[in-house]
Amino acid sequence: MTSMKKNILEKAFSNLCTAKSMAELYETNFKQVSKYVHATSRGHEAVQIALGMQLLPQDYAFPYYRDDAMLLSFGLKPYDLMLQLMAKKEDPFSGGRTYYCHPSLKDDDKPKIPHQSSATGMQAIPATGVAMGMQYKELQGIEDQAAILSPRAESRGLKPITVCSLGDASVTEGEIAEAFQMAALKQMPILYLVQDNGWDISANAAETRAQNAYEYAQGFHGLEAISIDGANFTESYNAIEKVIKTIRTERRPFLVHAKVPLLNHHTSGVRMEWYRDDLEEARSRDPYPVLKQQLLDAGFTSDEIKEIEKSAKNKVAEDFEKALIAEDPKPEDLFTHDFAPTPITEEVGERTPEGSEKVVMVDCALFAVEELMRKHKECLLYGQDVGGRLGGVFREAATLAQKFGDDRVFNTPIQEAFIVGSTVGMSAVGLKPIVEVQFADYIWPGLNQLFTEVSRSCYLSNGKWPVSMILRVPIGAYGSGGPYHSSSVESVITNIRGIKIAYPSNGADLKGLIKAAYYDPNPVVILEHKGLYWSKVPGTKGATSVEPSEDYILPFGKAWVLQEIWKQEDVETLTIVTYGMGVHWAYNATKNMRDQVEIIDLRTLFPLDEDTVMKSVKKTGKCLVVTEEPSNNSFARALSGKIQEECFKHLDAPVMTIGSENMPAIPLNSTLEETMIPSTEKVKRKIHELLNY
Repeated sequence: MTSMKKNILEKAFSNLCTAKSMAELYETNFKQVSKYVHATSRGHEAVQIALGMQLLPQDYAFPYYRDDAMLLSFGLKPYDLMLQLMAKKEDPFSGGRTYYCHPSLKDDDKPKIPHQSSATGMQAIPATGVAMGMQYKELQGIEDQAAILSPRAESRGLKPITVCSLGDASVTEGEIAEAFQMAALKQMPILYLVQDNGWDISANAAETRAQNAYEYAQGFHGLEAISIDGANFTESYNAIEKVIKTIRTERRPFLVHAKVPLLNHHTSGVRMEWYRDDLEEARSRDPYPVLKQQLLDAGFTSDEIKEIEKSAKNKVAEDFEKALIAEDPKPEDLFTHDFAPTPITEEVGERTPEGSEKVVMVDCALFAVEELMRKHKECLLYGQDVGGRLGGVFREAATLAQKFGDDRVFNTPIQEAFIVGSTVGMSAVGLKPIVEVQFADYIWPGLNQLFTEVSRSCYLSNGKWPVSMILRVPIGAYGSGGPYHSSSVESVITNIRGIKIAYPSNGADLKGLIKAAYYDPNPVVILEHKGLYWSKVPGTKGATSVEPSEDYILPFGKAWVLQEIWKQEDVETLTIVTYGMGVHWAYNATKNMRDQVEIIDLRTLFPLDEDTVMKSVKKTGKCLVVTEEPSNNSFARALSGKIQEECFKHLDAPVMTIGSENMPAIPLNSTLEETMIPSTEKVKRKIHELLNY
């Protein structure tokens, strides 16, 4: 035991000396390294190393931007971190795309680290999603290959845990509460390490919080918490050892609140001397002399300690010189890993099987999900009210919980951020979550996670961590849904790069696109117009379909020429480009002019089938883009501009757009709703205006 203790102390001190030397070297060479912003772990090293040394290859870690000492304790070299410090091409985390100490790692012999963003506290939800995924796999009997195949014999057979590292100031974020709530509610195997240095940036704890993280955790029943001196390595190691052992065996969440000093700048761009009044007091709690003394107490000689210090310093200096001359990314490196390659490129399977009856759109979606869940244990569905009692407010999940159990189809709290962001973690452990936001109007709390964590994960991890998920969003106005159940949000969603977006107009397309989305390794948002679900709106019978066969898959980026015409010299012709409910307005509006108007149903808003659109407009010479959104500053208006730009020489009139009135919300009153949104008659008038231009 004594020998083991000495080995642990020696390794920890070496890591601490390395992290300390790195911080000092960065400061000494500030002009060379200050091109890109960085933060260091100085003052936080002891608790970071105490935790990092105890994690196994099957574990998942979500460090934050001050955790370079933790990364060293995982086995990363100073050179690895310095490549990211200077945004070099061979940066192992992001290929020079993101800041220092924003890791993503998928090495066989180290803990797994999904993409880490700069948004403080945002990592808590993806991290909790990993823990939820671990729990799900255990409940479903899905083997954890990382534990079975671990290169470290001592880790084989041990159940994995998730670690989420947080700064104390981030714990005031609302999304932290969502993560804590779910971890406590579902009793997930996760350790939240909160490193409390008492500072935000220039705002201190007294200004910004009513209680510390340990006290805050008391409000979440089932989340056990301890508070430790994070500047004392031995205390930290022993406390964390007990916590990790408990989580591995009892599978429940813990919070470790570690009090630490901040001995360096908040970041290289925000200098501590500008605002700190507690620097002397902070320096008195430096973990470095404490650990040094612990080595002396354990029997290390002064010469042995000096050798460890010297070795660390030399290694840091050597790695820095190598990193300085490492290659920078080339311009063409910008254009890689925005998406992972998808195997779904062609339409396959039976779209209209013989003998099948027409079904409503919502049933096509329901049957698609049921088929996927029956075939794939990794597939699960969660969101608000999708569980057994209701099966979704539109009955889009009816009977699924009864068929597959409450562990595979379950309700979440009202937590759109968690619903969206947890898919990052679920995907990371090899699952395929299908999640729902109940109405498009309520997607806003989830946008933080969709933009910051979901959409950028593949690109900023240099292709290591694409997020494979489906987010279903009922959208659009009908039947006096009012201002909070009727919104169209596609212009906001299409402005998020790194996600794929479907907006089908009929059940067959919806089923085929859900299947394509499932087998696509990238994040997909499917916008489903609730006015088409049951075809109760007059003129929407076309949304019903013969249900496609189970093997039917419709690839993204393939528009449908719903109504095709030929090129005519003596008659005015027109292309309508639309999607969702707009397809039905357009089709009904052209009842008596089928040979003059070509209708293109986009099906997917990204990727967008520009070739089909441009080819049609060049043939007809005129174009109307139909949307349900207010048209100002919209996706539709941007598409109109693109068409005008590419087809200008072929146009006989300006490209026009029709959408809802440009008012802040859709009113509840049915007369006002009707006045607000487009209709068959409004589209017909616009068609005549354009044909007669």
